[in-house]
Amino acid sequence: MFTSRARGLLDFCMAVLCVWTAYHHTPAGALVRKASAWAFSTQSTARPLLAFYDGMTGTTLAAPMVAPEVSLVRALTSAEALAWGTHLALKGLDSRARAPAMALAQEHGISMATLVDPVEGPVAARKLLTGLADDFPREEARITAVFVGRVPARYALERAQAEGGALTLEALSRQLPPGFESASVGAAQALALSTAFGLAWPVSESARVTSPFGERYHPVLGTRKMHTGVDLGVPTGTVVAAVAEGVVRRASEDSVNGRVLVLDHGRGVTTAYCHNSELLVRVGEQVTRGQLIARSGNTGRSTGPHLHYQLELASRPMDPLKFRASVRTVSQDTPF
Repeated sequence: MFTSRARGLLDFCMAVLCVWTAYHHTPAGALVRKASAWAFSTQSTARPLLAFYDGMTGTTLAAPMVAPEVSLVRALTSAEALAWGTHLALKGLDSRARAPAMALAQEHGISMATLVDPVEGPVAARKLLTGLADDFPREEARITAVFVGRVPARYALERAQAEGGALTLEALSRQLPPGFESASVGAAQALALSTAFGLAWPVSESARVTSPFGERYHPVLGTRKMHTGVDLGVPTGTVVAAVAEGVVRRASEDSVNGRVLVLDHGRGVTTAYCHNSELLVRVGEQVTRGQLIARSGNTGRSTGPHLHYQLELASRPMDPLKFRASVRTVSQDTPF
């Protein structure tokens, strides 16, 4: 059907396509891109490793993010946030993926049923993490131990320390023995969730939620659509603050979101701020928690002044109110 030369060219093109796909759309490719960015001191565009696993069908270790079932009564300390993240990540895994955590829990007299209980789980998870603190002082290594086991985590930690550099979860994951790489997905989820619990609020705590997260009747399109954030009713020009330190990944304007900012807070956590009247930071800029980054407005597809605030974990929108202790009045009679 094809000449030898045409077939050779076709094979070459297919090989190039396969390499390109692997480089941009697989965990191995993400590791290569991040390693290259580190070697050449450039900014990597690779997605967090968790994004490659989260939500994939046919993979038992790829559990969806689980939000809290009970309301928080107060803001969490960093240790409590890490415990909550660990509890929720364990809750989303199947029994096989929980096996390393179960073995460690038994060492500390904790049952697996307690670890995944909606009320007792966070307390039990904190007890487990506290018990591992002497062997694994850094929380990334401690979380890794919970999800892969003590021995593989110690092996990865020692090899990562020998290589030097920051002891991030990705660095530890690269050093895990064969067969344990995918198990670190739970650890990535735990760190992402714990980071979400520690986020501040972009405007005053007294600002009303005019449209909550979830499916709603869209006021402009006239159809039911998923609302991937929360709308906060504030006047045009209201100060918008960064909810945590991070890097500006997007600072642009379009017909839907208006003037929009996207911040990357690491660990697979990003936040978006839409419909602003003015953007005060640029792409690539480092921002600090509480820093003024924009002024709210009514740009884009909007029926009145407000801020659309969106939280994503591993590229998946999550209800930011699930991670807040404060209770706000929800009103549907104000602009979206």
